[in-house]
Amino acid sequence: MSKVYKIIAFSFLVLILVLIRYFEDSLFYDPYLDFFKSDYLYIDSPRRELAKLLFFTTFRYALNSVISLGILFVVFNDKSIVKFSAMVYGAAFIVLMLIYLYFVIHPKQEDYYMFFNVRRFLIQPIILILLLPAFYYHKLKN
Repeated sequence: MSKVYKIIAFSFLVLILVLIRYFEDSLFYDPYLDFFKSDYLYIDSPRRELAKLLFFTTFRYALNSVISLGILFVVFNDKSIVKFSAMVYGAAFIVLMLIYLYFVIHPKQEDYYMFFNVRRFLIQPIILILLLPAFYYHKLKN
């Protein structure tokens, strides 16, 4: 891959992640978007449709994951990194979604901060922010 192609591909994929974040209100059903923008530590959990919420959260996680895997491939050009990262994303999804589901079904004000952070890992590409420097450091060491 030429350097120019890598820069263009990387920029395009990052732009897609930014657009997903920018248009999140219109693209995804998520009553917690407004909830966590307010003073959520002092109000009750919003009404939600559980199946719809889980579908859109899963869909958003999948979109972010696929784009993040594309970014990792463009940056490192290594299929083994992408395969390992896909396993990390899969395992993280299972663990995070179970915790997320617990918080959605059993909302308690004392758990809102933890819920906020678990939800953040599901709807934002935070895992990519962790994997990029980890793989870069691994490449430097080898």
